[in-house]
Amino acid sequence: MILKTKSQKDYELIDSGNGHKLERYGEYTLVRPDPEALWQKTSPESVWKEAHLEFERTAHRTKWIIKDGVKRNWTIEFGTLNFQIQPSSFKHTGLFPEQLPNWQWMERVIKNANKKPTVLNLFAYTGGATLACAKAGAEVCHVDGSKTAVAWARTNAELSGLTDAPIRWIVDDVLLFLKREIKRGRKYDAIIMDPPSFGHGPKDELWKIEEHFLELMQLCKEILSDEPLFVLINGYTAGYSPIAYQNNLNDMMQGHSGTVEIGELVIEQSASDRLLPCGIFARWERK
Repeated sequence: MILKTKSQKDYELIDSGNGHKLERYGEYTLVRPDPEALWQKTSPESVWKEAHLEFERTAHRTKWIIKDGVKRNWTIEFGTLNFQIQPSSFKHTGLFPEQLPNWQWMERVIKNANKKPTVLNLFAYTGGATLACAKAGAEVCHVDGSKTAVAWARTNAELSGLTDAPIRWIVDDVLLFLKREIKRGRKYDAIIMDPPSFGHGPKDELWKIEEHFLELMQLCKEILSDEPLFVLINGYTAGYSPIAYQNNLNDMMQGHSGTVEIGELVIEQSASDRLLPCGIFARWERK
């Protein structure tokens, strides 16, 4: 499958090419590197030079070049939620627009469930999936190893009118958290995960996807309820195929009746009908 995000009121992929992408987040346009953009730009260079912010990477440093009068953070509406956009030293903005089709899928599954489901969001970052699930009526546990990211997610919840939503905000190492939850006897009806290639927990716990992913999947299998609703794995690690995630989901969900879908996440640019590849996914849904 190819899950496509199209232009929104406050978000637009204007153009891409020559290893970069030109996006609009609300009132500002940004230029960021993107290694997937292995083609020529569509728009003239004059359009790119009008960008309000540009992320520059050299051999020795990275930095944002920001025009005078441009805010360091601002709020946009995306999907049915609101997000604080804040360019970071890692070139991120706090929002991954390509995830919108996954959020819409989860909202549908939750609204069609015959109960108020419990959802576990792992490596949850700034909370897009957390807020989508909470707004659809789920109870959500949001887990990330970064205190800054969890605080940012809570800000997004406030901006989206979800301050009082049933969300547990957890700053913890994902594997350690799962082990403690299993000991507590907690179960979840749905799991979302976005495992990075490499990272650290709040106490410098090491995460490497090639070393820890199989343990993650086993722990997630143990923590699922007897009647699971869905499982979603997102992938941004270079060189990995969605088939690898599909194989893991097939093993994890043995004994449960459901279907697995796999594919790519893309964004459609407005300068042409070109699609920018942004990541992969695999998801299981109960029949």
